[in-house]
Amino acid sequence: MTKQTALETETIKTKTMKALVKEERAYGAVLKEVPIPKPGRGEVLIQVEATSICGTDVHIYEWDAWAASRVNPPYVFGHEFSGKVVELGEGAKRIKLGDRVSAETHIVCHQCKQCLRGQYHICKNTKIIGVDTQGCFAEYVVMPEENLWVNPEEMPAGVASIQEPMGNAVHTVLASDVSAKTVAIVGCGPIGLMAISVAKAAGAAEVVAIDVNSYRLELAKKMGADVTIDSRHEDVLERVMRMTDGDGIDVVCEMSGHPVAIKQAFEMVTAGGDVNILSLPTKPVEIDLTNHVVFKGIRVQGITGRKMYETWSQVSAFLSSGKVDVAPLITHTLPIERFEEGFELMRQGKCGKVVLQPGGRN
Repeated sequence: MTKQTALETETIKTKTMKALVKEERAYGAVLKEVPIPKPGRGEVLIQVEATSICGTDVHIYEWDAWAASRVNPPYVFGHEFSGKVVELGEGAKRIKLGDRVSAETHIVCHQCKQCLRGQYHICKNTKIIGVDTQGCFAEYVVMPEENLWVNPEEMPAGVASIQEPMGNAVHTVLASDVSAKTVAIVGCGPIGLMAISVAKAAGAAEVVAIDVNSYRLELAKKMGADVTIDSRHEDVLERVMRMTDGDGIDVVCEMSGHPVAIKQAFEMVTAGGDVNILSLPTKPVEIDLTNHVVFKGIRVQGITGRKMYETWSQVSAFLSSGKVDVAPLITHTLPIERFEEGFELMRQGKCGKVVLQPGGRN
């Protein structure tokens, strides 16, 4: 049997909820009434208080080649959220009714070689909520209990909802020792912007933010970037080499996915340095392995997701200590009914994080 309080029973007695549905294999989405999901064994039902739009959601909304090859409408999409636990499925023991939670969005198999080694973040059979399963652009979402992270009661719902992408930033930056080193963040989307603050909090000597979007470069300054470079108007390599006396950058975090920017990342890294790649280029990218990887003796690391649950502990520590403040990154908070406005802001790059509210506290 499932467990729920009288209050929660009253809240969900209608049996339906508002949800943003990717209904067709085409541009856009539809807000409609759908059944409230029921938690199964080891699962819980969460009343969503805030859900933020990710670049992946934009790909699905626009219905690009990646989305067409990966997702299967109709279904509820969205994967970044925070909310309150309102119902426990059979066998759920760790999470309590009323807990305010966020979710690790990668659901892993526990059976593949990577999982058996404890490398859950690279599980061969990973399913991502809102991509491979029903998502959180809705008033309620069901999640496995093991995927939930309990938040401090005082944490704003919007901030709690962006811990998952912040985990990407933390994983990317902390894949290298950045203490007292120069760090370049190539691509100042929301995760890149969070990476700036993470690098500063982790002791980076100087953080360089590189992008083509003037709005986001201004946000980069607010997030702590020491140097910003608009690659539309300035020679990135010339500027980097001038500021490093010809040596290059110690740690480069590539978050743009653009072939030119990726090529520059390998050119600007110092000999013996690191290039950590979180971005997902849509096509193969040509790099000079001989001169920019082998002869430089650099380390290249692909970053996927978050280490479960080491990265979540690091995220919590950065936020609770006050060393990282992501509040300035939340530039727009909208009711879910205004989802079209939120997606257009994301498409134009005229925002930081856009948070949608299906209901609940601010």
